Amino acid sequence: MPHAKLWPVETQFVSPVFVGRTEELQALKDALARADAGEPQALLLGGEAGVGKTRLVEEFAQHAVRAGAVVALGGCVEIGADGLPYAPFSTALRALRHELPAELADAAQGQEEDLARLLPELGTTATGRYDDENGIARLFELTARLLERVSADRTVVLALEDLHWADASTRHLLAYLLRTLRTGRLVVLATYRADDIHRRHPLRPLLAELDRLRTVRRIELGRFTRAEVGRQIAGILAAEPDPAQVDAIFERSDGNAFFVEELAVASHEGCAAQLTDTLRDLLLVRVEALPETAQRVARIVAEGGSTVEYRLLAAVAGLPEDDLIEALRAAVNASILTPAPGGDGYRFRHSLVREAVGDDLLPGERSRLNRAYAEALQADPGLVPADVLVMRLASYWYHANDPAKALPAVLDASVAARRRHAHSEQLRLLERAMELWDAVPENVRATLRPVDYTEVYPPCGCDPDTKALSYLDLMAEAAVAGRLCGERERALKITKRALRLLEGEGDPLRAAWFWIQRARLIQAQARGDGWQEIATAQELVRGTPPSEVHAEVLATVASWAMVRSPGPEAMTAAERAVEYARMVGATEIELNARLTLGGLLVEAGEGGTGLAVMKEVREQSLALGVPSVIGRSHINLGSVLVGVGRAEEALDVLQDGLRITRERGLRDSEAWIWANLAEALICLGRWDEAVEAADSARRTGQVAKPRGCAAHCLGTIALARGQLADAARHLADARASYGTHDPMPQNNLPVTRLAIAFAAAEGRLLDARAELTRTLDTGFQPGTQRYAWPVLLDAAVAEADARTLPVAQDGRAETLERLFSAVKTLTTDAPIWHAYDQWTRAELRRAEGETPVDLWSAVVAAFEQLQRPYDLARVRHRLAEALLTTGGEEDRAPAAELLRVAHAVAEHLGARPLADEVTSLAQRARLPLTAEASPRPAADGLGLTTREHDVLRLVSAGRTNRQIAEELFISPKTASVHVSNILAKLGVAGRGEAAAVAHRLGLFTTEDGERVGAG
Repeated sequence: MPHAKLWPVETQFVSPVFVGRTEELQALKDALARADAGEPQALLLGGEAGVGKTRLVEEFAQHAVRAGAVVALGGCVEIGADGLPYAPFSTALRALRHELPAELADAAQGQEEDLARLLPELGTTATGRYDDENGIARLFELTARLLERVSADRTVVLALEDLHWADASTRHLLAYLLRTLRTGRLVVLATYRADDIHRRHPLRPLLAELDRLRTVRRIELGRFTRAEVGRQIAGILAAEPDPAQVDAIFERSDGNAFFVEELAVASHEGCAAQLTDTLRDLLLVRVEALPETAQRVARIVAEGGSTVEYRLLAAVAGLPEDDLIEALRAAVNASILTPAPGGDGYRFRHSLVREAVGDDLLPGERSRLNRAYAEALQADPGLVPADVLVMRLASYWYHANDPAKALPAVLDASVAARRRHAHSEQLRLLERAMELWDAVPENVRATLRPVDYTEVYPPCGCDPDTKALSYLDLMAEAAVAGRLCGERERALKITKRALRLLEGEGDPLRAAWFWIQRARLIQAQARGDGWQEIATAQELVRGTPPSEVHAEVLATVASWAMVRSPGPEAMTAAERAVEYARMVGATEIELNARLTLGGLLVEAGEGGTGLAVMKEVREQSLALGVPSVIGRSHINLGSVLVGVGRAEEALDVLQDGLRITRERGLRDSEAWIWANLAEALICLGRWDEAVEAADSARRTGQVAKPRGCAAHCLGTIALARGQLADAARHLADARASYGTHDPMPQNNLPVTRLAIAFAAAEGRLLDARAELTRTLDTGFQPGTQRYAWPVLLDAAVAEADARTLPVAQDGRAETLERLFSAVKTLTTDAPIWHAYDQWTRAELRRAEGETPVDLWSAVVAAFEQLQRPYDLARVRHRLAEALLTTGGEEDRAPAAELLRVAHAVAEHLGARPLADEVTSLAQRARLPLTAEASPRPAADGLGLTTREHDVLRLVSAGRTNRQIAEELFISPKTASVHVSNILAKLGVAGRGEAAAVAHRLGLFTTEDGERVGAG
């Protein structure tokens, strides 16, 4: 087979006949066929140790290769108790690179520095800030994209074995991959030992999470039946077995395929009688039958890890090469050891045997072997691949029980893990270093330098090149690693212990740094807004000279305030952060602080200056390649442009941001950009595209708040389209996504606006007022006008629409007064804010029963300068209403044109409530909405004119002459004349009889769609 080198060579101890597993193998073949058709497949294969998972995978791999697929195998590595970060993915990508070198190079083009964290052969690993929160997500996204591209034209099977040994980073990457794969001819197949997954095993939550994904299929491999055991034995012995022998082996093995092999071979070699009933004896019987030298080599291999390289094994064994070869040959012929894939070393044919041999080692023997491995690697690092050297040394020295040698090795391994964004492993290694710390002699610790092992150096007046590494340095690294890998509870405990150690130490900068970490962790844990911790840090750095920590604290203060309480203090903090960051050369902090400053300037009314600053930061972050600022600059600039009414310009920024963030794997930034794009598209009247963008935000984001923004956008569209049930669901989703632990105006005010509009649409005016009252009682922070204006507008619209309802009268005057007062407090520096101001004032006048044509004309003129077709249609409808109410005959033509255009927009957008309102107004005013429209003919042969037909409809609904006059834009006297004419034509004495005639004839339709008179 062209890809056979990916698979180990089996011996005569394994049945050449593939037994059973018909359904399971067919399921894998079906998945391959679907993948070949362009639908990525994900499968989890579980079963107890020895049940035959690897054999099934091998059989499937051979079928896939024959079908033209490329198969890449990656196995999770166990070295003692330590897994290597991303080991199965690195191995599989290396195999893919060997099989498809050109395709993988093309797929990785431009992202080699990031992807080198998984596959060092691609180039030098990219560098970045120590606390790059996007680093893991970027690596995961780029890996997913790489696999999609590689499998675009060629079916690829990615097989990951022994997931029960997987490190946390591997588990997280696999989960991400299975959640996000959407394209490519790819099959991802992962195996695990089901019997090893105890209640606290770290794989258990991942399996539970993947079970909830409809795209993942889970296959459980059971034991063999007696008939299958018989066929397996026949294959091993190359002869039909005695039925009694089959019965005995089936009973003792209980159908476990590996135990069947061991028992069959033992029985064939005549040692069955010597076996006890213990599993250990069954696994060790053939090991103990080896020559003593071969047994010793097997013990050395057992302690070396899943695979031991030949040269390393030779160095540790210390045997003459001929003796070593003979010992290995004996172990391979006995099917104890087997050459590793690639032929570079040896491993146990089955991990159960390795575990049994390892468990049989004496405590002193185990530590001696680990020391021998460590010393061999230190003497000749080239004995193992460079990318695994530090991890292997860390494990060997640790298990050799030599703290002085283990501490620097463990610290080296933590650095390697950090560079690969394997922060879970970095945290575990740092915790191991802290465990070793007190056992290491002081003179050894004094030789360690933070510059060699850490990226986090909160300045404390010492040169990191000469300063000795401290316990607090390790705690700082561990706190950041815990936050980045999601182990926030552990990180919080570390920061608490660190701050306790710092009490009375006179190191305000380091203490401030830890308080900032606590603030971020508390926010991420939804335990609060983090302000108390940030304020403590700010107080600690007050009066200290410029430093990176000081700049970071000020930048954090400014960014916190920007989205919660923007104002002069936030502006000052941002300006000082920029100044201090420049002085100490902290470029990333400076860029982030300038971006914050630009947003604050816009909100303060200095739109031109603020936008110029934000655009400059965007260009600089792209030129310098700073991922966190690249994503944030597109998010914030796009959002601010939408907020000041420049949605078309925002669209260009956001679409460019989508391209850049997708190329760079900035998935959470991409989610925010999708959400902001949805908002821009709503403003521009491209609602179907906005729905797609919001759905993309919900699918893409790994954090809650972009999903909340997307839900708000979907709720806004659903409400405008009259889809109240959908609007209610999206409103609930937005509230759940934003939570209550960290209130922000940019989240809370849009949700409040949607809640007010939704309550009004359902006729729940009092609920709408309650929402408004809670917001007005809290007040609007300076700089929040972009979110506050829509709240006041929708509240004013609700009051105006309900002005004639009895429920609206109680408390109405107070509500309108509060709204008028609130309007006066908000700034109108941007054209959109000025337009909202005029619109809100016009609605408040309408709520008082006034319809000022001049004010509505000004509102329409303001919105005609903006690219907001839906808002323009709404205010045109109101201007037409004002013209028809207070104008003369000469105003009917302009009103008709306003209604025609507004109706066309509403129909195009699917805004059914607005379309119905416009239609109703046009009908009442006897105005055509289209050029083809014509007056309705006299009703039902009764001799009624079109106007009399309208009046009869209102009479039937119980309206008084004054109410009829208001709805039809006629005088009460004219309404009375129409009523008299109707009574005469119908030959009835009063309004009640006229309504009865209309009811009997079924002339009109009720609000629920039934014809009056239908029953």
